Amino acid sequence: MFGKKVNNVRVFPVTVKIVLTFTLFILISNFTTNYINLMFNRNELFKLMNELLTKDLKNIYAYCGNQYDIFQYDKNLEGSVKSIENMGIHTLKSEKGVILGIQDDGSILFQSSKIQKVQKFEDADTLKTFRDDLARKKDEGPVYFKFNDENYFGMYKFNPRWNSFIVRGEELNEFYSNSNRIFRIVGFVIIVITAVVAIIGIVILGFILRYINVITSSIMKMINSQQLELIDLDGATNDDITYMGTAFNSLSSTVGNLIGIFRKFANQDIVLKAYRERQIKLEGEKKELTILFSDIKSFTHITETLGTDIIKLLNLHYDRAIREVVKYNGVIGSIIGDALLAVFGVLGAESNSNKSYEAIMAGYMIQEVTRDLRDRMKKIKDDMQSKKGGLTKSEALVYKAVLLEIGVGIDGGEVFYGTLGSYVRMTNTVIGDNVNAASRLEGLTRIYKVPVICSDYVKKDIEAAMVNPDIVFIELDTVMVKGKTTGKKIYWPILTRDYNEKIKRQVAYFEAGLKLYYAGDWKMAKKQFAACKLPVAEEFTERTKQSCPRNWNGIWEMKTK
Repeated sequence: MFGKKVNNVRVFPVTVKIVLTFTLFILISNFTTNYINLMFNRNELFKLMNELLTKDLKNIYAYCGNQYDIFQYDKNLEGSVKSIENMGIHTLKSEKGVILGIQDDGSILFQSSKIQKVQKFEDADTLKTFRDDLARKKDEGPVYFKFNDENYFGMYKFNPRWNSFIVRGEELNEFYSNSNRIFRIVGFVIIVITAVVAIIGIVILGFILRYINVITSSIMKMINSQQLELIDLDGATNDDITYMGTAFNSLSSTVGNLIGIFRKFANQDIVLKAYRERQIKLEGEKKELTILFSDIKSFTHITETLGTDIIKLLNLHYDRAIREVVKYNGVIGSIIGDALLAVFGVLGAESNSNKSYEAIMAGYMIQEVTRDLRDRMKKIKDDMQSKKGGLTKSEALVYKAVLLEIGVGIDGGEVFYGTLGSYVRMTNTVIGDNVNAASRLEGLTRIYKVPVICSDYVKKDIEAAMVNPDIVFIELDTVMVKGKTTGKKIYWPILTRDYNEKIKRQVAYFEAGLKLYYAGDWKMAKKQFAACKLPVAEEFTERTKQSCPRNWNGIWEMKTK
């Protein structure tokens, strides 16, 4: 009962301490202590909530700035406001939390919430406080206000660009409901424990220490699964053990945030490797991968026309294009100005589909993203013309510059994939002939006037892995690109959904012409190509205006990259 000595230091059993403490003081002190603890917790929760509200406010404030830039660009106020509201909705976790954009006259610019929207901010006193603070050069701070007939607290900041007060608030009763519920539960537990504490002290001890097993079991599970998670402390009592679990959760959340930031600057495979192996080495390995290369056409002219605004245009394009690459399990190899290199097949078991199929689907989605951007710019131009009657010369040049067009080349095979650089600064990259080949294929899209060109490897890889891939491969040519000594077949992959009867008829003309073209009968081939209305036939119509070269082997040699 009185413990034992270890190195002349008496160590008392935790059981004795807890049982004595429970029997002597629980009736006198626990209700008072827990009430005080509740008050302190409320105060700390309130501070923490203010920090979280401030963080949310900063995020929505920054996002409002971005949307204002977009609004200035496309003059679509409704679209920008809707985007801000959607972003705010994703930020909110509680049922009555709100994010408001309140204009000086009290009208609501935007409202992100799960409750019914209102048109007017009715709390005149709070609105007056906002105005008075702004007059005193104070444009942010905490605030209590009434909204939807309920009391709120939160943080606000004035946004001069939107000329609105941005408010992030939480409803007071909803905020305090959990702490009141916990206090009632704890009070009930104290009464039950007090009634039986003298008899079942060991049971109480096991109850108090139960979260040691929860914490240790959770940590061991994380070690085995190599996945960082939060420990479930729901229902845990307020003690050092729970605090240890809370501290771990806080650390886990911090590391999780860092990993989230890390993911934005590194590919998913690198993030997973860093987490599992605890380090990244300067190393690489041979892998069979599919490479996608996209490039913006006439980029030099676009840059000269737009100047520094090219960054905004590129970000508008890449923001959606990269999302589509990631959606189809691709990783970004590099972004060099107008060029995007993506690699498919790196994630291995993380992807359930064929890497070449995913590359083609991503390629067409990038084309769709670019087309949507062109449509958006055309609408802006049409609106300007309807208001002004026409465009100035400089406006016409800008309009032409923002109508982005891209080509996509896809090749695959065995490449070296790994990490290069130094332990001071490193990057993951892909090296191989197929990488250069994908770039060359992208260049050919300008000649053959098709959106996507792939190699024979991509075609065979898909056909070997998939029974009905919903892709039709149209053979375009057999070419020998600059720097190579052998010819390769190239294909135009068409999605089945787009392969209608009209295109089928035109493809039939083209395929008939290509067969004669390979055979050296350029005169007859020319007639078939002339009958074909597809843009790809134009290149062959030009070629077959001349006589078939001597020693023709069916391979067309490209003189430029």
